[in-house]
Amino acid sequence: MTTPPAALLSTDVAGGTFLLREATSADLPDILRLLADDRLGAGREDQADLAPYLAAFTAIDADPAHQLVVGRFLGQDGSETMAATCQLSMLPGLSRQGSWRAQIEAVRVAAELRSHGLGGIMIRWAIAESRRRGCAMVQLTTDKSRTDAQRFYSRLGFTGSHLGMKLVF
Repeated sequence: MTTPPAALLSTDVAGGTFLLREATSADLPDILRLLADDRLGAGREDQADLAPYLAAFTAIDADPAHQLVVGRFLGQDGSETMAATCQLSMLPGLSRQGSWRAQIEAVRVAAELRSHGLGGIMIRWAIAESRRRGCAMVQLTTDKSRTDAQRFYSRLGFTGSHLGMKLVF
């Protein structure tokens, strides 16, 4: 068994410890459970075939401009739960005088651990990491129907400054 990567962040919270680290391919089943654990994700994710997810993970893992992280919650009773995940991508751009920006994607916190501050800890880490890497801004999108997520991001300082549009194939 391989040793998981070193912690990017470790903090006491909600009767245990929240440990944030880079994801490994062994984390994929847990990550997919988090991605599918709401009404929008349930219709998008097909966990029966891991091959496309493994290919995507391999590409993310090989590119230093992308970072997939997982948060584990270690309970005081010795339990361990996959608590959260997100992807942080660094994007070069010509606008804003050639500034880099960070894109936060696929943010999920396990339903049973929401409202314990884990999502805020993870997003604040992503913001700090974006600054450390020289980004001028951090951006993200959230589905219009996710009003709780919109309130969460607003509390962290994000503003609804743009209208995001997508074309799904």
